[in-house]
Parts: sequence; C-alpha cells; structure tokens
Amino acid sequence: MVAFAPAALFFLLFLISFLRDRRKLRNGVYLFFTLVFFAAGALLVLASVSQSAAAALLYIGLALIPVSGLALGIFLIFNGFTMLRREGRRLANLLSLLAGIGIIAFVPLQFLVALIDWQPLTIAAEVVTGVLGYVSVLFLCFLLYAVVYGRIRSRRGVDFIVVLGAGLLDGSRVPPLLASRLDRARRVFDAHRRRGRDPVLITSGGQGPDEDVPEARAMADYLVAGGAPAERVLLEDQSRTTTENLTFSGALMRERRDDYRCVIVTNNFHVLRAALLARKTKVNGQVIGSPTAWYFWPSAILREFIAIFVEHRIFNGTVCGLITLSVVLDAV
Repeated sequence: MVAFAPAALFFLLFLISFLRDRRKLRNGVYLFFTLVFFAAGALLVLASVSQSAAAALLYIGLALIPVSGLALGIFLIFNGFTMLRREGRRLANLLSLLAGIGIIAFVPLQFLVALIDWQPLTIAAEVVTGVLGYVSVLFLCFLLYAVVYGRIRSRRGVDFIVVLGAGLLDGSRVPPLLASRLDRARRVFDAHRRRGRDPVLITSGGQGPDEDVPEARAMADYLVAGGAPAERVLLEDQSRTTTENLTFSGALMRERRDDYRCVIVTNNFHVLRAALLARKTKVNGQVIGSPTAWYFWPSAILREFIAIFVEHRIFNGTVCGLITLSVVLDAV
C-alpha cells in the first residue's frame, strides 16, 4: 500500500479542504494529483506482478498523449468555426479556434526551432514549453474540479435563489443562455416549495448601455410569465459584473435575514468561477449550473479559465517568472 501513500495524502488534503469549503480552486489541484499518484501507484503495483504489462500500459498511456492532443486540436478548430458561424466574429468566440491552432502548431514549431539551432530561440522555446506545461496542468485541475463541483447536489433548504444575469437581446428580450438559467432557477424554486419551503427568487443584473430595461426586470418578467409568484421575486438591478451580482445580492439577502442560505444559478461553464467569487464576496451559498449548447461550452470554459488565471495573476506571474528564470540560468 506504500505505492498509494502519495495519492492517499492528496486525497486527505482534498477531503479536508472540500469539507471546509467546496468553493476553493485548490480542491481541484488536490483532486488532480490524487488521480495522478493513484495511477502511478497502480502502475507500480502492476509492475510488481508483471513488469512487461506495466511497461506496455505505460507506453500506451504515453502514446495516447500526442494522439489525444491532436484530436483535441482538431476538435477545437472545428468548434471554433462553429462558434464563428453561430455566434458571430468576436474575440471571445475565437478562443477555441486559436487554442486548436496552437495545439496543432506546437510540435512543428518545436521541430523548426530544433532545425534553426539558435540559442536565444531555443531558450525562448523552452520557456514557452515550461509555461505552457504549467498552464496546462492548471487547466486540467480547473476542468476536473469544474465538472466535479457542477455535479454536486445539496438537499439543504435555502432562503433565496439568486439568478445571475447574462445580457439581453434587442435591448429587452431574454436570450436562450439566460433563459436556461431562469428555467433552472424556477425548477429549483418549485422543488423547494414542494418540500414546504418558500424561497425568494432574486434576479441580478443592471442595465447596460444597449439595453432598454435592467436585466433584472426582464428576468423577473420572464419568471412571472412562466408562473412564478410576483411577490416572491426580488430585483437586484444595479450590478454590472458577476462580482457585483453577488455583492449586491448578498446585501439584499442580509437585509432580510442574517443567517440566510442561498443557491446561485448560472450556466454550467460558469459554475466554478461563480463559486470562487461567491466565496470571495462572502455570499453564503453554493452554485448550480444550467445546460449550455454543446458548441458554446469549449470557448466558454476557456474564457472562464483565463479569467481565473488573470484574477490570480500575482501568483501565476511569479510561477511563470520562476520557470523563465530557471530555463535561462540552466542555459547559461
């Protein structure tokens, strides 16, 4: 069982951190390394029985890395064109396309650098490879925990159901993305009422420069038109960002009940980042997601990761700086 000791240690760290607060990104890091060390432990155990079988399994795993990378790159490129066709030519819609091109181009560029054999270029390529390795591990941790967190269900009662805004169409119409959130919130609202509770729905979103009404008003109208009682819908119509959504909604909830508990509804790709922000703004609630169109999800999840990476820019910048320094010093 010694082979599984590192996995057990990381799982213990994950369990402690998760039970304290599941809204922590470090939970994903602990869970990722739990799986990595569990796989390594399983290989060691297999090697003690049959070294040839363990070697074959290891070689298959290593061979699958470039194959999976190639398949992922191709998928992201096709997804990028789908995004552009269906959602329009905006920078945010280019993320999956650019990521796919980057993955496909990585190996040929490495061969080109090796052929040129110019030290400054070689050092730069090694820096890029090191930084990309770090970012890739972070992304895998984020993606793993985003999936895990999004599938966690809580049966505890809540006092409020907060729906985060997502922009309006033609100045006043609820788009499909936002309708998905509102429909999920309504289902949660109905489920709690069937269990004897009477939560308040909070629609959160201010009025943008191209909108005729605040998002919160259009969202509330959508809920009421769908059968939600108007007296159980509360508007937060001043926010402009997710952080403000949560901060201002939190203030409304505390005004009505100090020991409140809430659930926050957004789209599935946005769940983990919203949870991290809920913790940061001290909102007492977990986040659940509503379905998103399949083609929209890859670019959206990349955008969420970039936002989280930038929010932790001091730490990530320091790590990237250390990677760069180590490569340069090693070359010198």
